[in-house]
Amino acid sequence: MKTKSVKVSRLLLVLILLTTMACSTVPLTGRRQLSLVPESEMISLSLTEYGKFINSNKLSTDKNKTALVKRVGGRISAAVEAYMASQGLSKNLDGYKWEFNLVEDPTVNAWCMSGGKVVVYTGLLPLAQSEAALATVMGHEIAHAVARHGSERMSDQMLLQMGGTALSAALAQKPEQTKQMAMTAFGVGSQVGVILPFSRQNEYEADYMGLIFMAMAGYNPNESIGFWEKMSQQGGSKPPEFLSTHPVDANRIARIKEKMPDAMAYYNKTIGKK
Repeated sequence: MKTKSVKVSRLLLVLILLTTMACSTVPLTGRRQLSLVPESEMISLSLTEYGKFINSNKLSTDKNKTALVKRVGGRISAAVEAYMASQGLSKNLDGYKWEFNLVEDPTVNAWCMSGGKVVVYTGLLPLAQSEAALATVMGHEIAHAVARHGSERMSDQMLLQMGGTALSAALAQKPEQTKQMAMTAFGVGSQVGVILPFSRQNEYEADYMGLIFMAMAGYNPNESIGFWEKMSQQGGSKPPEFLSTHPVDANRIARIKEKMPDAMAYYNKTIGKK
């Protein structure tokens, strides 16, 4: 009994040391986060799963809407790269190859995998009719990737379910379970239309970073308020699935308004350069 207790204590000590040492810092916010999974491994895994998703779903044939998604994504990703370079953080984006696709699906949703693979569903566009509105959503999703929320969530799951096992070992020992964990970490369901939420902390952080990123790209962040208010009015007593996985509308909008001065400072600086 004593031997078992000692083993448990040692395991807990190892886990505490592991979580203390395996930390990284989120750009813009400075928050410390758990990082047991190297971003390079997350990107490799995301490329595999992203390829499967694209091959099993229909890309939009609407050239204008597709061009809109690519244009907004291109502006935001360029702004993100410029900011990271100015902060000496370009290495954080190593392995990133931005790609923006519009997928035919009525679900109100969008997501971004590690490595910069972004998908917007056609069901979102009726609620994001302006470029700034679309930039609100795409900035938010790109922020999830830049903040490495997928790696953070994957680390949490592996620590809880596998005791901090290395990703390569987990893939070899439990490939299906690990791949499903990865899809959850990326915020993508294994089936079309299934939306898996990030933590509230990650969502609020992505809201803030997304505001800054859209401002850096020259989109007025004030327009994000109107978009979220419009989203909150959809679906009667039942909000769209996209909202059901995110913070309560009133709380989100209140926080966005609170952070707006920061975003507007970046926006005014960007506009002033033009």
